[in-house]
This record gives sequence, structure tokens and C-alpha cells, in this order.
Amino acid sequence: MATPTRTYRDSEAAPFGDRLRNNPRPAVVWTGVAGVLLLLEAGALAEFALTLLSDALGALPVVSRVEAVVAAETAAGEVPTLLSRETIPNQGYYDGTGYRNTFFGLAPAMAWLVRTVLIYAYAFGLLAWTWVGYDWYRTHYRVADWTPRDDVIDRMRDHSWGLFGLTVVFMFFVMVVFAPSMSPTTVEANLANPYSYEVTYWTSGGTETATVGQANLGSQSQGTPQENVGVWAYDDFGRFHPFGTLPSGKDLFTFIAHGSRISLIIGLLSVTLSAGIAVILALVTAYYKGAVDLTTVLVSDAVMGMPQLLLLIMLTVILSGTWIGKIYSGAFVLALIFAGTGWPAMWRSFRGPALQVSEQEWVDAAKAFGQSPTAIMRKHMLPYITGYILVYGSMTLGGAIIAIAGLSFLGLGVNPPTPEWGRAVNAGQDYVTTASWHISLIPGILITLVVTGFNALGDGIRDAIDPESDQAGGEGEAGGRGGGA
Repeated sequence: MATPTRTYRDSEAAPFGDRLRNNPRPAVVWTGVAGVLLLLEAGALAEFALTLLSDALGALPVVSRVEAVVAAETAAGEVPTLLSRETIPNQGYYDGTGYRNTFFGLAPAMAWLVRTVLIYAYAFGLLAWTWVGYDWYRTHYRVADWTPRDDVIDRMRDHSWGLFGLTVVFMFFVMVVFAPSMSPTTVEANLANPYSYEVTYWTSGGTETATVGQANLGSQSQGTPQENVGVWAYDDFGRFHPFGTLPSGKDLFTFIAHGSRISLIIGLLSVTLSAGIAVILALVTAYYKGAVDLTTVLVSDAVMGMPQLLLLIMLTVILSGTWIGKIYSGAFVLALIFAGTGWPAMWRSFRGPALQVSEQEWVDAAKAFGQSPTAIMRKHMLPYITGYILVYGSMTLGGAIIAIAGLSFLGLGVNPPTPEWGRAVNAGQDYVTTASWHISLIPGILITLVVTGFNALGDGIRDAIDPESDQAGGEGEAGGRGGGA
């Protein structure tokens, strides 16, 4: 298939700034709407970013939590947002005539559902507006009538399996960012310090109060119909639980929503580190070949020959009491171990395409013109393996999430009481065949769904970048998929 010629609009051949000044209306309209959308949830977005920064600073041995960061995090959490728990409250009680302290007097279940649906509607609306901005850029400001990226996007839009993966991954990211707003209660009250908070509920004699800890003890799910708060149910204290409760009586949805943050942090950090190492080594070995390539092959074989599970167990136990083992409740150690043991597989995936690019005539021309090896690798080789980075990065991220859950199931890695999906599966393993089946089954289904989503997204990206990857056979397929890794 011949590549279409890159054509230009003569009227838009001017620099981007001039094109923008000549036709400012689309950019102004898009920026204004995007600004309003972001301001509606600015507090939630800022709180998420500042929480990550504050946790990271607090874990470092030589840096205490900067007071300005802590103050900013607190202030961001108090900023009223359109879809916060304060704006659409669901924690109320029935007084015999109607619900009190809930959104428009709705039942707590309906109030929570309204808030959750609106959060996802907002997120998908923001995503749609981002696409509108890109489409307007192509129509009004881009110089080229066509670029290869257009064909990649069009193929991805027609890839149903890839779109399924994109939808699942996007919904997972929304849960991560908006976990405090989506949860029916706060992680501080329900999970961390339940005896420091109170809950008001209605009895035949009127309203009464109890600590959240006492309410949790009376809302435990331990297998029998009498001791169980299941899916979409209320406990005896009038609290609504979308996914039921844990054996401790704590809300399972709150546990899962905040546990998704830990899974994503470890996954992204480990994949970023391992992909960075793999890309650098792939470019260096493809450029220099010979002894450099052979040495890297031997080192990668040695690393891949190590028993990863045994190494994880050993290092997590050794480092659990050190400062590095306290970063994100042990999540940072897991990310480092995953990165240190996962780069060989990714390097082998990138090595084939990098070797193919290194043999192209433009690389030889760059060498003839005297460009440095670093410049050649960065400018003339790296862009041609970026697609493989996206494909294998998304697939590896799904594998990292399921590995994290497996380690947490075994009691390793992330330290309690930090919520993590695998720990919920472990907590409910004794109740799988009882009335409290939800404790293990729901987080297990979510783990499977998220991992499948990342793999489907990787398949979609691969097919969009290389439409002949599934038709090629033999040696061609090995090259298209990263050297047959």
C-alpha cells in the first residue's frame, strides 16, 4: 500500500502562532469550555495530585512533609466541587417520614448512584471535549491535510476490541482520580480511624449516634445470613454499601476505590522504569551491536533466570523496615523489583524493531553527516519504536496489576491497613461459598476486567499502528511484534 503524499494548505503555511491569530475563535471556544470543565472538579484533581506528592515527600528519609504541600492538600480537599460528597451527600438516615441529610431527600443508595453516574458522565464528557479539540486542531490549525497518525486513529476507532479496552482502562483511571468522591464514605472514617468518627441513625425511639467503629462491628460480613451485609444493601445503622462490607464491617466499595490508586501507582511506576531501561538498552545495542548486544543478552538471560517470586518475597521482607520500604506502604519497593526483573522481556520486544531501524538508510546518512550517536538514537531511531512502547507498556501494566494483587493475596508487598484489591480477595476466601461471597468475587472480577482491558487496549494499539501485524507470517511477524519476543 503506497503512503499518501503529505500535502499542505497554502493558506496555513505560516507559523502556528500566525495561524492561531488569523483564526482565534475555535481555540478560544475550546479553551474556554475546557477551562470551565476543569474548574468544576479542580479541587478533586488538585487533591489527587497533592496527595501523591505529600505521600512521596513524607516517605523520604531526608525530607519531611513540606508544610506548604500538606496545607495545599488540605485546602484542595475542602474546595467544593460539582460532584463531591458534600454537594451530593448520601450519608443520611430515615426518620420515619423521609430521608434526612441526603441529596434532595433521596435514599442513600439513589444519592450515591446519582453522584457516581454524574462523575462518569463528567469524565466521558471531558474525554469527548478533548477529542473535539484535536479534531478542531486538525481542521483549523494543522498544516498537513493528512499525516500517518490520522490512519492510526481511524483504525483504532474501528477496532471494537481496542475500544472496549480503552473504555475499561478509562473507567479505571476515573475511579483512581475520583475515589474520594465515588466512595459512599471517606477512607479516613471507614478504614483508617473509624473510632474517631460518628454515624447518626434512626431507631424506634428517635435518632442515636455511634462511632463508625462500633457500627462496623455490627455490620460484619462473616458468611451467615445473620452476619452479612451484601451487595446493594443497608446495614443496621442506615449506611448504604454498594458492594457490601468486609469481614471487619468496613465498606468494600471504599476499600476497592482507594485500593485502585495503589495498584495504578505501582503498575505505572514499574512499567515506566522497566520501559525506560528497555528502550535505552534497545537503542544502544541496536546502534553499536557486537559486544554491547551480546553482553546485554547475557545479562538479560541472567535476570530472567532469577526466580521472581522468591526474589520478591526476600526483598520485601528485607526492606520492609527501611525507609524505602515505607514509601507508599511498600508499593515503591514492589515497583522497583518489578522494574528490575521486568526490563529483559521488554528489551527483547524492542530489540527487533530497533535493529531494523538501525539498518535504514536515514541512519547511515545521519552517521555520514557526523551526528552524534545520542542524537541519532533520539531523533532517528526512537520515534520508530514508540508504538511498540505503547503496546507492550499497556500489556505489561495489566500484568503488573494482577501480580500486585497476587502478592497482596499472599500477604506480601503493600503493608496493611493500606487498601489493595488482592487483600480483599484474601479476606473473603473463606466465605466464597457462603452468603458473603461478594468479598472475594467482586474484587476478583474487577482485577480480571482491568487486566483484560489493558491487554485489549494493547491489542488495539498494535493493530492500529501496524495493520498487517496479524497477517504477516514467519519472520515478518516476529519482526512486527518486536523480534519474536
